[in-house]
Amino acid sequence: MKSMNSAEAIEREMLRLDPAARAKLVHSLVKSLENLSKTELESLWLDEAERRDTELESGSIKAVPGDEVFKRIRSRHGF
Repeated sequence: MKSMNSAEAIEREMLRLDPAARAKLVHSLVKSLENLSKTELESLWLDEAERRDTELESGSIKAVPGDEVFKRIRSRHGF
């Protein structure tokens, strides 16, 4: 069994919160990123893109075409 790092443990606990509390927490976390430099933000996005690319290549996640993503969003929100 894979050991869980502290970020994973925090995420697991956050997901147990009610939706309003999660939304408030997300807002606070996003606001905290505003203080990062452009270089730091670019580095974080590059890391995320590489992580997602690795997941796609390994087959651990499946790609969904953009038009399907937007169709699902419209369906969920009655657009």
